[in-house]
Amino acid sequence: MNFTEINIKQEYRSPQDNIIKDFYIPVLENAVSYRRSVGFFSSSALIEISKGICELAKKGGKIELVASPYLSAEDEIAIRKGYENRAKIIENALLRGLKTEPENFFEKERLNLLANLVESGVLNIKIAFTENGSSVGMYHEKLGLVEDSGGNKIAFSGSMNESENAFTKNYETVDVFCSWKSTDEKARVVQKETAFAAIWGNFDEKLKVLHFPSIDKAILEKYKRGIADFELDKKEFSKDRNIMYKIRHGDKTVIPDMVAVAEADSVDAVFEDKLFFDFKGKKSPRPHQKKAIENFESNNFQTLLAMATGTGKTLTSLFCANELSKEIELTSVLIIVPLKDLVDQWQKDIEECFSGEIISIRSGLDWKGKLSDLRLMKILKKNDENQKIVIITTYDSFCGNDEKILESLNLNSTLIIADEVHKFGAASYSKKLPEKIRYRIGLSATPKRPYDEKGTKAIFDYFCPSENPYEFSIKDAIEADMLCHYEYHPTIVPLTDFEMEDYENISEKISRLSVIVNNSSNTAKEDEERLEQLLKERHRIIERAQNKKSEFLEIMQSEISKYKDRTIVFCPDGKDENGKDFLEVYKSELWNEFVSKGKIVRMSEYVQGTKREIIESFTAGAIDILFAKQRLNEGIDIPAAKRAFFIASSTSEREFIQRRGRVLRKSPETNKTLAEIFDFIVVPPDRNSVYAQSIVENEIKRAMDFAATADNYAEIEKILRKYL
Repeated sequence: MNFTEINIKQEYRSPQDNIIKDFYIPVLENAVSYRRSVGFFSSSALIEISKGICELAKKGGKIELVASPYLSAEDEIAIRKGYENRAKIIENALLRGLKTEPENFFEKERLNLLANLVESGVLNIKIAFTENGSSVGMYHEKLGLVEDSGGNKIAFSGSMNESENAFTKNYETVDVFCSWKSTDEKARVVQKETAFAAIWGNFDEKLKVLHFPSIDKAILEKYKRGIADFELDKKEFSKDRNIMYKIRHGDKTVIPDMVAVAEADSVDAVFEDKLFFDFKGKKSPRPHQKKAIENFESNNFQTLLAMATGTGKTLTSLFCANELSKEIELTSVLIIVPLKDLVDQWQKDIEECFSGEIISIRSGLDWKGKLSDLRLMKILKKNDENQKIVIITTYDSFCGNDEKILESLNLNSTLIIADEVHKFGAASYSKKLPEKIRYRIGLSATPKRPYDEKGTKAIFDYFCPSENPYEFSIKDAIEADMLCHYEYHPTIVPLTDFEMEDYENISEKISRLSVIVNNSSNTAKEDEERLEQLLKERHRIIERAQNKKSEFLEIMQSEISKYKDRTIVFCPDGKDENGKDFLEVYKSELWNEFVSKGKIVRMSEYVQGTKREIIESFTAGAIDILFAKQRLNEGIDIPAAKRAFFIASSTSEREFIQRRGRVLRKSPETNKTLAEIFDFIVVPPDRNSVYAQSIVENEIKRAMDFAATADNYAEIEKILRKYL
């Protein structure tokens, strides 16, 4: 890898940025040369300059270091009065800088590394100072130059001193210039490269630059302990995982805390996953999930994962949480889902990989006392630093208890995961978005909200301000063999004349009200609510089109024995003109059709209040046909389903994608290789209406989009184009 492939910022500020992990290590491990001028020469400065150089040194790259002696007041007097040779005074000052003893194992090993590099000629050290008559001044420039094998160069400078305080505690800044980014930056690099070359060659008239062989010898004698350990950076600053150390005290090998490491005779780094979620080696990210993780990281840990249903959004978000836990001390994850069923499903998934405390917030569970305990411990500042917390709640429960929930958490080290994130675009939910939580993931097959630009903007502004979400479509998933192939069977259903008349009347009202809402800077809440209600009413006309029922019954009767095998029927929500629930109407009429032909079919329903055991019975084959409404739209796993009838597909892209995802999951239990989807495409009774064409375009476009990934696309495309 060369520098151009690394994400390099123009400026690094401590303590917001970790300059060692974020800059030094990724740059130096891909470098062939490193030239550095620092402040005062000392053992602590040598230790800090060694951080990040292991890969460079291992590959035999060259390091040139210029430092300045730290002269005491007595030294300066001695030089002015000529008591001793000034070179000798400077040499003694440099030797004093090496008197500080290393405090722990890593400091010992870093000085040992540098001693080995001095001995092998990889590291060359020169000392610079100013001369003005009888006095000596300090050379205190902070400058760095790095070059890769492709000739790309980086120059950096600023107030950063080579000391631990500067790296981790002080407020310091470093400016970075890259030769390949622009003409101006290249010119700055050349300028600084020329300056360093003049200093190193002792060509700068204002400076005296000398090599002190006695200092090289002192470094070797004092710090060389054995062969160099080129894994030090990985052991101390591993970005991939936390490290557990094994140390030796005499004949004993123990696993200590970090305090004991300082007094160890030797240390072996045992790389073990000690991340927020522990999959115990059973699960690791697949290629598409790795790309999602990279997107999360590159977007400063705020992103939207627009992944097709059935492609592992839940697991991907947990992998992302682990990636975040490598960068910060992640203490809690707040998960928000649309349905109670999903609270249980998430909890089940997390219990397999999490040893901390899981608090599920929904009716019937004892969670208020747990939150109170967390709040009290936070107030008293007695939180167990090793305690990790996952809170899972529905959108409604979160919005009703957001203050209690947020007060229980350390928001600076919390990650929020919003499942079916498009829900957060609703006005009642978006105002509850917790701004103090910095780390954010939104999950949805389709995060954009149709006909709701304001809601969509609220989602992107909060979860993905970069506007660079990660996308993994159903087409991608099928090609990756993650979802099964399917055949798409659209049926054209005309509206009745009465339905078309209602559709036109409502559309006229929507048109007039939209002008008011979209062109006013201070829209009345009542107008927005009324517009939303009208859109829903018009939506229901398409969703509940009367002619769908006869078409559905005709298809089912054509191959009863085939279509009764693990089939899901998505029915319209609400009640018909007789006050009967649409689901019950479809279910009872289909039952009557089967009975009239002497067929016994096991049918059931999965709606709000139905026990989840129904899904297990359907999966086991004890239920032939499952009727459902909204409850099955979002996140419920039913891999065993072989086919689905979308009676209530309407024009909602999200609804279609979610429901399609219910039947495209692979099922090892049933050896399903091909799914079937029956869709009902609504068209106007004639083309004379002003709004007729918009209905056709919306419905046919949707059908064409989703037919495109079906195995029988060529056949279906010819049929659908007749209506365009």
